[in-house]
Parts: sequence; structure tokens; C-alpha cells
Amino acid sequence: MPSSSTPTERQKRLGAELRKMRIAAEATTAYAAGLLGIDRTKISNMEVGVRPITPARVRTLACNYACPDAVYVEALVEMAEQREHGWWEQYRGTLPSGLLDIAELEWHAARIRTAQTVHLPGLLHTDGYARAVFGAVLPELSRLEIELRVTHRMERQQVLDRESPVPYVGYVHEAALHMQFGGRGVTREQLLHLCHMSEREHVDVRVIPVDRGAFPGAGHALLYAHGAVPQLDTVQLDSAHGPEFMHAHAQLAKYRAHLDWMEDASLPSAESRDFIHTIARQI
Repeated sequence: MPSSSTPTERQKRLGAELRKMRIAAEATTAYAAGLLGIDRTKISNMEVGVRPITPARVRTLACNYACPDAVYVEALVEMAEQREHGWWEQYRGTLPSGLLDIAELEWHAARIRTAQTVHLPGLLHTDGYARAVFGAVLPELSRLEIELRVTHRMERQQVLDRESPVPYVGYVHEAALHMQFGGRGVTREQLLHLCHMSEREHVDVRVIPVDRGAFPGAGHALLYAHGAVPQLDTVQLDSAHGPEFMHAHAQLAKYRAHLDWMEDASLPSAESRDFIHTIARQI
């Protein structure tokens, strides 16, 4: 298989899991290379995602590393299987790779939970609201760059519209409901769309009122993608220089706790919907 100088986050994650498995087995790269009959540098390249690995080789390594978790191993095998390029690949070279990694992460997630304090959830945006959000980026984006990002964001919503939609929970702080990106009309349309989407069986929007006071992780936009097994969960945080992806055990535990706090502090689904409707009428 050809190597890639710019692996995706999913490829890097598979490699990181293989490295974690090897280290847990106290095996060297030379030992792993001997198992597969390849040069040890290729093992290093596999473990950073630069070089693809076949499902058969994943099973060989897992077997010889004596990994006891068969479900976890099969999840890694699935990640290694050759698949057609996802829809997001059409944007490669025209949009930052981090945006494509987010789309790929969402597409393969077993469940998605997000937390927003300033913007409303990206998977629930209208095109007008998304355009206003991208129009407020510094340094400024060209009109073409804005439209590419808007189109990409709208296509990300396929995960909620496909035959087997991804279960989604979005925790939204009340402050984000009052932020008028694009003006009153655009914001009102966005809030009504948020209510409409929240009526879907697999979509749950929960509002955290300002009277709940301080909360953990204040200010962070957070996406938590549940993997096929808990070990393959991923956290994605927004930052000024692009998305950050995390999957260390301590990091996952920290952000699960954040989201659990928000679950307890937020209004129930129906009350959240009424709350959003009230704000939309007041705008």
C-alpha cells in the first residue's frame, strides 16, 4: 500500500492504538516487524499513520501482542479495512484538513455529544447562520472560502439525515441563543430550525440556563465522538489555530465528566425547546 505524508486523524488514531497495544505487550518494533516480515521503519510509519495497514496485519499483531479484548481488536480491524473515499475527500486541497477530519470523525461515530457556549451546534446550522459565523473569522476569509466552508458544513449534516443516523445530543448554553450572528432575522430562523431539528427522535438539544452559574470547561466548544468501543472515543476542541483531537484516557474521562455535568444542569428536551422558542419570539 502507498504511504501518505499527510495521514488523516483516523489513520493516525489507528496507528496510535497499535503502538499502545505493542507497548502494553512490551514488544519492540523489531519484534513487530519480524511478525509481518517487513522493515522495522515500516512499523514506525504504521504507528504514526503514514503507512496503511491491512486488517489481516492488525489481527496478526493483536494476536501476538496477546490483546485480550476481541471487541476492541475487531473495531481496529474495521478501521483498517479499505473503503471508498468519504464525501469529505472532495474538499481536500481546498479546505483545511482539520475540517475534513471532523467530518470523518462524525461519520464514523457511534454517538455524538457537543457543548456550545457562543455558537450554536454546527450540525444544526442553517446556511445563513453558518455563513455569518464564517464571515466573522480572522483573518478574513474570501467569499469563495466562506461558501466552501458553508457547503461543507451543510454536507456534514448527512450524519443526521442518512438511513442510520448518528444519535446526537447538543448542550447549548443560553448565552449562545442570544448571540445574533447574521442579525435578528438569521438568528430567529436558526433558533426555529434548532427547535425543528430537536423534534427528531435521534436529536436531543438541551439548554443550560444562565442561572445555573459557573460550569466546567467554560468557553470551550466541545465535540465528543463515541467510538465503536469506549477505548476509541475521541474529543475534538476548537481553537484559534484549528481543531484539536484528543484521546488519552485521562482526557476522555475529563470531558465525559464535563458533559455529564451539563446533562444534569440542562433543561429537559421539551423545556429546552420551549425555552428556545421563547427567545426566538423575543428577537
